[in-house]
Amino acid sequence: MRPGCCAALIGLLAWTTAASGYDPEWGTLTLEYENDLFAGEDRYYTSGVRGSWLSPDDRIPRWVRSGAELAPFFSKRGELKLSYSLGQNMYTPEDIEREDPPPGDRPYAGWLYFTVGIGSETPRRVDRLQLSIGIVGPASLADKTQREIHRFTGSPQPAAWDTQLSNEPTLMLSFERQWRSWLGFGDDGWGWDLTPHVGGAVGNVFTKVNTGFTFRLGRHLPLDWGPPRIQPALPGSGLFRSRAAFGWYLFAGLDGRAVVRDIFLDGNTFQDSRSADKRLFVGEVQVGGAVNITRRWRLAYTHVFPTREFRGQEGTQDFGAVAISGHF
Repeated sequence: MRPGCCAALIGLLAWTTAASGYDPEWGTLTLEYENDLFAGEDRYYTSGVRGSWLSPDDRIPRWVRSGAELAPFFSKRGELKLSYSLGQNMYTPEDIEREDPPPGDRPYAGWLYFTVGIGSETPRRVDRLQLSIGIVGPASLADKTQREIHRFTGSPQPAAWDTQLSNEPTLMLSFERQWRSWLGFGDDGWGWDLTPHVGGAVGNVFTKVNTGFTFRLGRHLPLDWGPPRIQPALPGSGLFRSRAAFGWYLFAGLDGRAVVRDIFLDGNTFQDSRSADKRLFVGEVQVGGAVNITRRWRLAYTHVFPTREFRGQEGTQDFGAVAISGHF
């Protein structure tokens, strides 16, 4: 990187954000699939699926804009976007073929949820505020989903979904901030950046605070904030802006969390249920890559290596995440 070009690089980022021809007419659709099958396992956090829709820049209702302008954590210069997501998470004990999992093992649980959020983006920072409502328990349909998938793939059938957490409505408010603390462009289209993050959530699903960073390195580096991930996770975004018809990057990230509440380990809030002895401090390392094609599509793969989440956990568990995003 040439000396003294920091200001020029920031200006280039701002110009590309404003002037690139990517701008979708209707928005950006992202489909995500997380599963431990990518690591050859079938336990603990075993599956997550989510579909998300992100509005185009600044195309939001006037009353939403007025509310966002009152929020002290949103930049007055930020471009505002609305997001909507529908997802399902699935959790199981260490051995799904046991008819009576031992006390202290991770309980069976599912979560079906809908999330609405608002985000504010500047060339150097993005803030996201999200509200999730949903249901934990049989009404999440996680037991039926896993049984059907295992029937289709010929995998062993789970034996103890009748021990899962009971039905419980869920409500969670979360906030994330990412900022580009280091950005560089080299010769022949090479680029790199470092984006630290902070965030937190309050609710009967997760109550936590977290912090960490993501480092990206690639050619014709798409202007994004890392591939999206399903909570709780290192943050990313369905938002991306292509700088060329073809671009790619590799990335590595670290996220540390202090978890006060995790319903999938602590059990139901208002009634007795199975539970595990949750660890207060947990984290994860993630590595992967992303590629954008024809300025309109991005495909990403992330491999996640979490720390142990509860006492008595049999080893660690890694899993993979695939995400595809497209502009429409």
